[in-house]
Amino acid sequence: MNRSTRRSDHKATSKFLPLALMVAALLVMAGCAGQPVTPNTASDETTQEEAGTLPAQDEAAAPEESSDEAAAVTPVDLGEMNVADEQHKGMTVGFTGEGYPFRGDPNAPIIVYEYSDLQCPFCARYATQTEPAVNDNFVRNGDLLVIFRDFPLEGLHPNAPAAHAATLCAAEQGAVAYWELHDEIFRTQNDWAGSNDAAGFFADLVDSLGLDTEAYSQCIDEGAVVAMVDAGVAEAMSYGFSGTPSFRFVDRATGAGYDLIGAQPYEQFESYINTMLAGEAPVDPAAQAAAAQAAEPQIPVWATAEGLAPDPERPGYDMAGDQYRGNTDAEVVVVEFSDFQCPYCRRHATETQPILDEEFVDTGDVLWVYKHFPLNIHPQAPAAGVAAECAAEQGQFWEMFELLFAETETWAQTAPNPGLMEVAAQLDGLDQDAFAACLEDPAMADRVTSDMIDGAPFVQGTPTFVVLYGGQGTLIPGALPADQFSQVLQQALDGQLGN
Repeated sequence: MNRSTRRSDHKATSKFLPLALMVAALLVMAGCAGQPVTPNTASDETTQEEAGTLPAQDEAAAPEESSDEAAAVTPVDLGEMNVADEQHKGMTVGFTGEGYPFRGDPNAPIIVYEYSDLQCPFCARYATQTEPAVNDNFVRNGDLLVIFRDFPLEGLHPNAPAAHAATLCAAEQGAVAYWELHDEIFRTQNDWAGSNDAAGFFADLVDSLGLDTEAYSQCIDEGAVVAMVDAGVAEAMSYGFSGTPSFRFVDRATGAGYDLIGAQPYEQFESYINTMLAGEAPVDPAAQAAAAQAAEPQIPVWATAEGLAPDPERPGYDMAGDQYRGNTDAEVVVVEFSDFQCPYCRRHATETQPILDEEFVDTGDVLWVYKHFPLNIHPQAPAAGVAAECAAEQGQFWEMFELLFAETETWAQTAPNPGLMEVAAQLDGLDQDAFAACLEDPAMADRVTSDMIDGAPFVQGTPTFVVLYGGQGTLIPGALPADQFSQVLQQALDGQLGN
């Protein structure tokens, strides 16, 4: 029986631990969250990303939290629109009175502000897969006006600020020039995202589009467009956005605003816009999912006594299909949701985990379980998760776990598999040919995806830990220092956690 079958065959009516997962944040520390480029005018406040996207979060996977009620009124006075009768792909294009690029009818009843990062893979997915349908069904017929706002997450995407500056310098040559370069930068994202000369790549794109390269270069050198990028970042942060893409839909008639986070499927955009066109408030998918979960509560298989039991057919795995270490009869269980490309996960794995292993896992007091949760802001993390599972097929999961964190720079490249093979070569006795074939096995990727589905209802960043003890559960979102984590585990062992 494979992992996915084993999970789906477990029923909620099985013999469970009497568990009630309490989503109580303990000492919210730095998680692997997107930190946008710090705008010159913004405060020192920091924000956390979700996934998504997700997910976005850039995001993959789980959507950010948003409101299903009308948010604070958003001003809809766009100033004198600069249109100049320009058309791009059958849509009117121009700039708002503040100079922000738009496409669509300037008098459309619904406005959407798209806060996006040109290096974000989930933004690119939205732009290339979902946006065309949105354009076909709502922009070209005059229902929707799209205003693009720059929101580069520089800490995650170091070439993003240069990409945004490039488009804004192209904008000085007209709205069509802006949108043509915007589209090309998204289309070619994989070609420049890891480049050491992204600026040169953008200059070549400008030349290929037939734009005035001298005027473009002068604009880049002057750097005046940086202030506009900063303004987009500051505005996004003022709304509480910390992941990309993020969307704020505004009803022009009422000024009511509604947020949608992440590269959602087209059907979600369609539902949002049609609901607003009907004069009603759209329903946030995250809130809807939470309500459904609350209406039909279930204890997840991976947190039950049966799920945590060792799999007799697969040493090192429990019956829920997760890798574990420690005493399977321990009074306290920690389930870790982690991302091999997340720097905070790396810090936990290399600095904190060895101390916790010595104090609690090696002594038999705590059972430690690992689950994958690669964030969409880390495009090579899913491949690293697959590599860990492939090493596990040969009984070396934890050895690969340590190497993946120790040598992130080796494999966190545009094409990760060669680096992952290089890391695997350091494992004694590992069959390299079998490992290479395993990296291409879709079943391994399914294991990683399965863990993400398990964590989607509550994991907002990585690492996230679920501490199970005495029939209860406590969520720790973030990389706690070793002394604080030790205190939490000791309180759980003493029956005092949450009291």
